[in-house]
Amino acid sequence: MAEPFIKSQFPALMEHSPELIYLDSAATTQKPAAVLEAVQAFYLHSNANVHRGAHALSIKATSAYERARAQIAQFVDAESPESVIICYGTTHAINTVAHGLTHQLSPGDIILVDGAAHHANIVPWQQLAKRTGAELYPIPLLKNGSIDLPAYQALLQRGPKLVSLNHVSNVLGHANPLDVLIPLAKAVGALTLVDGAQAVAHLPVSVRSLGCDYYVFSGHKMYGPTGVGILTGKRQSLEKLEPMMSGGEMIKTVRFEHSEFAGLPNRLEAGTPPIAQVIGLAKAVEFIQSLDRQAVAEMEQSMLRKARAGLQQLGYFVYGDPGNCHGALAFNLLGEHHQDIGTLLDQQQVAIRCGYHCAMPLMEHLGTKGSCRLSVAAYNTPNDIDRAIEALAIAKDMLSE
Repeated sequence: MAEPFIKSQFPALMEHSPELIYLDSAATTQKPAAVLEAVQAFYLHSNANVHRGAHALSIKATSAYERARAQIAQFVDAESPESVIICYGTTHAINTVAHGLTHQLSPGDIILVDGAAHHANIVPWQQLAKRTGAELYPIPLLKNGSIDLPAYQALLQRGPKLVSLNHVSNVLGHANPLDVLIPLAKAVGALTLVDGAQAVAHLPVSVRSLGCDYYVFSGHKMYGPTGVGILTGKRQSLEKLEPMMSGGEMIKTVRFEHSEFAGLPNRLEAGTPPIAQVIGLAKAVEFIQSLDRQAVAEMEQSMLRKARAGLQQLGYFVYGDPGNCHGALAFNLLGEHHQDIGTLLDQQQVAIRCGYHCAMPLMEHLGTKGSCRLSVAAYNTPNDIDRAIEALAIAKDMLSE
């Protein structure tokens, strides 16, 4: 893997190179030139609405859009292109499922949610519980933030209707053992949703092999545009969902007395979709597939191990399981506010994330009101970690004065 060559494909990084060290990819990745060019090319040469015109531009746009859907389906090994639902992000995708299942839940039904979940994988289920009278329970965690398997198994004995899990934690980088967790949930008849927003850029994903009912992710965390995300999963499970939005595109027939919805994927894609973003996402898929993914994963994990060792040597406290870390790690300088660390690093042109990371329950479990988070991607190098550790040493010295 030629790291400098990879970095050279990212205009925003090259514009600020070599001064800026970007270690905030868990919030959003930078975009390669191929993605930016694909979005621009659509608007310059093919701009038209899809599925709605007999003219050449519409046919061209529709062809590119549906070809992108097929590429995305292949990338995550979805059942079929028709089982790939275009959304506006992971949050929209989860809300689509939560709203779509309203008619299937009753008072007293149980929803289990990963104790380390992102807020977007908590609040929609809370709202679903309010609408239906269902009860929501967090899946307990071990001290290091990993799922407590015996406690999870005990909760499953209560017969939940739905279990919602992380694939990879956006704070700790922990990859859940989905090959264990999903079959256990299926054995008690639960529907399963997996939040893959932090996984798809770092791990190979086969939705069919996972066997989950729903799998969701965002384009902007896998080198693609903002404003596009994917809901996929089992066709029969997707067909159970009542549309959250209704209007154009998702209908088969409309009468003032009655309307009939179209089949998948249209019935869950009301309105004009994010066409340019979907085409850009397909280019992001091509970018990822052009890499030696095993080599990238090994390099990312090597950088995180290097970061963990450097942080600990400086006296920072690092959270999570060092043996299960993908893409991100969280840390603090005990006795100092995480935001101060982030500000001092920013002054040295090292970009990290500070705060709750949209995971307040996890922060409370870890006994902190927030943390710093360092996250890596394919364009980072070991030198970036060295620079970050140097900046963290300077920040610690400044705060101790």
